[in-house]
Amino acid sequence: MRQRILFLCSILDRFASAVCVLAASILVAAVLAIVVLRYGFGTGFIRLQELAGYAFAVLLIFAIPVCLARDGHVRVEILSEALGDRYLAWADRVALVLFLVPVFGLVVWAYWPELAYSWSIREGSVETGGLGGLFIVKTALPVAAALTIAQGIAAVLRPRRAGAAHSGQDAL
Repeated sequence: MRQRILFLCSILDRFASAVCVLAASILVAAVLAIVVLRYGFGTGFIRLQELAGYAFAVLLIFAIPVCLARDGHVRVEILSEALGDRYLAWADRVALVLFLVPVFGLVVWAYWPELAYSWSIREGSVETGGLGGLFIVKTALPVAAALTIAQGIAAVLRPRRAGAAHSGQDAL
């Protein structure tokens, strides 16, 4: 059962990583097009600017579960140098269970009515002539929160090597 969960979380990580790559590619292309159009041709498009904003939002929110899956999250490292690796591994696990899962679960739960309303009206841009589909971009927040919970569960279930508690090197 443990291996199945870890395998599913690995697939979800690949999905989140692919979304990040796609969003980053769109962001780079959109910003490049905006700069060339504005400074090369003296014109611009609101839809293109909003596409860059949407891509940045999706990239930023999906980077959280991707970072967590690679053990790249930020820790407060005040006391960790004096503590053993075993203690640090258990502290990570307790923090993931007591803080990460409830906080991101609250994000999904609290944001759900807003998301349901956004989908019900097929929310679009607030700008005249802007890009539609804001409701799809808003969906990224609870999806990324759920993916973060899944990666937190995987981090708790994943076996760790001695000395790998904070090095980013997990043994599967």
